[in-house]
Amino acid sequence: MADAYIFDAVRTPRGKGKASGSLHEITSLSLATQALQALRDRNDLDTSKVDDVILGCVAPIGEQGSDIARTAVLNAEYAESVAGVQVDRFCASGLEACNIAAAKVMTGEADMAIGGGVEAMSRVPMGSNGGAWPSDPSVAIKTYFAPQGISADLIATKYGISRDDVDAYAVESQKRAAKSWAEGRFSKSVVPVKDQMGAIILDHDEHMRPDADMQSLAGLNPSFAGIGGMGFDEVVKQRYPEIEAINHVHHAGNSSGIVDGASGVLFGTKEMGEALGLKPRARVKGFASIGSEPSIMLTGPEFVTSKLLKKLGMEASDIDLYELNEAFASVVLRFMQAHDISHDKINVNGGAIAMGHPLGATGGMILGTMVDELERSDKETALVTLCVGAGMGTATVIERV
Repeated sequence: MADAYIFDAVRTPRGKGKASGSLHEITSLSLATQALQALRDRNDLDTSKVDDVILGCVAPIGEQGSDIARTAVLNAEYAESVAGVQVDRFCASGLEACNIAAAKVMTGEADMAIGGGVEAMSRVPMGSNGGAWPSDPSVAIKTYFAPQGISADLIATKYGISRDDVDAYAVESQKRAAKSWAEGRFSKSVVPVKDQMGAIILDHDEHMRPDADMQSLAGLNPSFAGIGGMGFDEVVKQRYPEIEAINHVHHAGNSSGIVDGASGVLFGTKEMGEALGLKPRARVKGFASIGSEPSIMLTGPEFVTSKLLKKLGMEASDIDLYELNEAFASVVLRFMQAHDISHDKINVNGGAIAMGHPLGATGGMILGTMVDELERSDKETALVTLCVGAGMGTATVIERV
């Protein structure tokens, strides 16, 4: 099999995912289009050499529906021969799209492909596309369905993670994100979003709250105690009878922010890169996905990391940097606990608690962040992973070239 190389990665800034957010007037199609155009223009790319574009999108309805990847390819004025497909693996959709793009290169189906994703959460709200799992009793009951926030609180309860623990993690995420922006760590990848007239609408992640501290977070009430008391606590306690009571510790300040954004990562063979004058920045060592218990839901990164490292003949200590999407603080804290990873090796630039989680786009965003960070910090290997709805995990290992 051929090696798949990463030649470039871009992302938009993350705009607050509500009507007052800076990107609310920008359509999902425009966000995806601008990411594709940036990849083309930054690399003077002959788009006829791109075989396929794969974009993650978790709510593929309305303006995000009807295969937004192919529509964005056409709207970005790529060569007509470039195919496009939308994929949904919930929060890992963007990374799954990148893994598919890399796999196409590795198997010889494509010489060059783009992975990434898009989600305009202010325009197409989370959950808009519905689904059987939470609503059809035939599957919800036997899988002990509960909303993700309950699952995050269950993780905290089961693994001894306190309210102070999750709040302290959130404060550190905010500090790291603010420092990373101040030091220009995202300048390689972030492309400003423009309106139809070409005026810059947003050039920074606007969800951040760098002034957050333990005192301000302590004043926030738990977000999921109410729905837990409506019956979902009892549901998950049936699945985990050793739990006497759920300790509700998560709130808006220690959970991922709802935002708008898009990402794109350019993959190709070494030979195609040489033909186009592109310098590889990283090589994909491997990737994997896994299913995990769906009621606790968010522990998949622990298991997919073990699966992928075993597949690659590696140990956790062989990875220089880890990037795990900060869906909820307890997800990262449990992952660190399970694999004995110190905080100075994971999410070193902050994460979704500070900057937000545009569902379908996040996987491509954090993969690009790791390409930049490996170069900046002169490190060799990174593992990128996300927890996933319905109990799954997806992970990718890359090495700097």
